[in-house]
Amino acid sequence: HVQLVESGGGSVQAGGSLRLSCAASGYTYNRNCMAWFRQAPGKDRKGDARIATGSGNTYYADSVKGRFTISQDNAKNTMYLQLASLKPEDTAMYYCAAVSRGYCITAWADRRGYGYWGQGTQVTVS
Repeated sequence: HVQLVESGGGSVQAGGSLRLSCAASGYTYNRNCMAWFRQAPGKDRKGDARIATGSGNTYYADSVKGRFTISQDNAKNTMYLQLASLKPEDTAMYYCAAVSRGYCITAWADRRGYGYWGQGTQVTVS
């Protein structure tokens, strides 16, 4: 079965950086679509960035453009999110997500487009 495991969260001061990782198993990694979402307490889960795992094509939410970078290591079936210039409003649980249909959808930031989710990793910015 598909398993997504996030790591790399933690507590940092404003302006700091973190790198999140998402290791995928049981998933056809090289011909699919994955994304990073965040969810702050009491708020909806929203997409920050997505990557087409075959082409490497990426999209970002406006709020993170220029600060976050999504990348991958196909040999390791692992996706990353480099977070830089962190702000207190970036504090949230960060989730990795993967589609179950084999391609990226236009509404990539809609959580309903993803069939697989990791357990989340907490990022706290003070």
